[in-house]
Amino acid sequence: MQTVTVSRRIDAPPERVRDAMEDLEAFMLAAGFTEVTVDGDDMHLENQVGLATVTLDLRLVDTGADLAYEQADGFFETMDTEYRVEPAAGGSEVTATTDFELDLAFVGQVLDATVIKRQRRHELESQFDWLAAELTA
Repeated sequence: MQTVTVSRRIDAPPERVRDAMEDLEAFMLAAGFTEVTVDGDDMHLENQVGLATVTLDLRLVDTGADLAYEQADGFFETMDTEYRVEPAAGGSEVTATTDFELDLAFVGQVLDATVIKRQRRHELESQFDWLAAELTA
């Protein structure tokens, strides 16, 4: 199992951060996905990672986190992400953790865990950049 965790302090109260994250289409587009479709608890995402086009179908899950989803269909063996928003001095601390296992038969030589980790870290940082811009504007 591989893990990517990113945290950021946001200058807004936790309720405002959670409200912004509820706009799932905007929040996922902020990660840099080229296509995002939200239908209830289901999300369809597409993105370019290196030479590959990555397609993921995700479903929202209740884990006790402020936002959580898992892969319903895609190139991972398993993949789940949780976002937690905690009060911090004058704002909030947002932490996102993605755990994944690659389906090596499917992924092959095009992608490896290092590429996926680097890409995922970039996606999470981009989402946090978006939150900071949205909530301090």
